Amino acid sequence: MPPAPSGPDRPAQPGPDRPAQPGPDRPAQPGPDRPGVDDPGRGRRIGIDVGSVRIGVASCDPDCILATPVETVPRSKEKGPDAPDIRRIVELVEEYEAVEVIVGLPQTLRGERGKAAGLASAFAQRVRRRIDPIPVRMADERLTTVTASRALRESGVSAKGQRPMIDQAAAVAILQGWLDERSRAVNVTDSDGSGRPTEDGL
Repeated sequence: MPPAPSGPDRPAQPGPDRPAQPGPDRPAQPGPDRPGVDDPGRGRRIGIDVGSVRIGVASCDPDCILATPVETVPRSKEKGPDAPDIRRIVELVEEYEAVEVIVGLPQTLRGERGKAAGLASAFAQRVRRRIDPIPVRMADERLTTVTASRALRESGVSAKGQRPMIDQAAAVAILQGWLDERSRAVNVTDSDGSGRPTEDGL
């Protein structure tokens, strides 16, 4: 049996810092959605930061200008479509009459994803099944927790006091980032001047 290749010809092995590559048995995960594409128009959005223990929720005004915190939902151990955390998200979507739901997709600075991204994607899919045809989008949430922590610190909240608020603040950061990108996208008109957002509008 020939020796295993080494050096630059040796295939990279999956590990903690190197996720397994897509293949026949491991399809590539879909990337984050692009704000403004297939946009439902004016209306409130719900932003969600999915954590292993808590879920931060944010919303915005109907004109999609400013994201604000809503509440923190405890994660349920149940994984079905009728789990308490899913039911609460559905209730909030109905209460706020949301036209779109934005779920944060955790990624490293290099765009790689790990277990947290898989959990967020699975949660988004469960929400999608319950609220269809309201769209559920995945948004790049790199550095949102850092941004949220900094914002709380600058507003005078101590590190200890941040714990019950950080999830909502992260959801605000996710949603506000989406709203800002959406605003830029929908202000770009397509070639016929109709004003509809386009794939090239980012």
